[in-house]
Amino acid sequence: MTGPYTLAVDCGGSGLKCLVLDADGEPVTGRVRVPTPYPLPPSLFVSTLLELASAVDHRYDRVSVGLPGLVRGGVVYATPHYVTQDGPFTPRRDDLVQAWSRLDVQRLLGEAFAAPTRVLNDAEIAGLAVIEGRGYEVMLTFGTGMGFAHFDDGRLLPKLEMSHAPFRKGQTYDQHLGEHERRRLGKQRWTKRVERAVRALQPALWWDRLYLGGGGAKHLTGPVGGAQVQVVTNTVGLLGGVRLWDGRFSVGGR
Repeated sequence: MTGPYTLAVDCGGSGLKCLVLDADGEPVTGRVRVPTPYPLPPSLFVSTLLELASAVDHRYDRVSVGLPGLVRGGVVYATPHYVTQDGPFTPRRDDLVQAWSRLDVQRLLGEAFAAPTRVLNDAEIAGLAVIEGRGYEVMLTFGTGMGFAHFDDGRLLPKLEMSHAPFRKGQTYDQHLGEHERRRLGKQRWTKRVERAVRALQPALWWDRLYLGGGGAKHLTGPVGGAQVQVVTNTVGLLGGVRLWDGRFSVGGR
């Protein structure tokens, strides 16, 4: 086991998870998880992550955090879950919307952890864990909603909130492909819906490689798309935390 050690944190709508990785991206601790508390002002978010980090019982030299929503340069422009009263798909609170909007969460967490800290969208960190760094690569994650990230020759491209784009019947990809709909539809019907989404996106994006991940990906009942599509495990949401510091993959200046 060699350093530097990275505390990798994956922030979801239903759970907050972390572990420590060595310089090769191998876990040196088990994964620790707690339910996401609601309502969640930034102060509670920070204190919960500090408690979570203390539970892994291992030193770390730097911190990588994946956060749902639109994050650029470590600043939150919009986050879908943490501005609600009781979690995903519950009413939004104006005070939480204001508290999270334009929040420099990277600076806030860096000060709290007293360590170099980088914050990206959670799908972007998941994508960093699996991309080959050649051509145009796209990552879709399925969890509470749908996450999206894309890369060109290993360079992270500006964040697009594809999850908010219209998909069908006047509703968004997020609304039709998230956990709530998967549970309502059942795995087989939900898999067909994911396949429909992939077919809809391919003519617009023309990826060289598409990765399907997140906690929902394990519920796919069959192949989705052709040879250019690969299903990956949910652990990549944490394992991408080391590549966030790897100079081969350009993520700066966002």
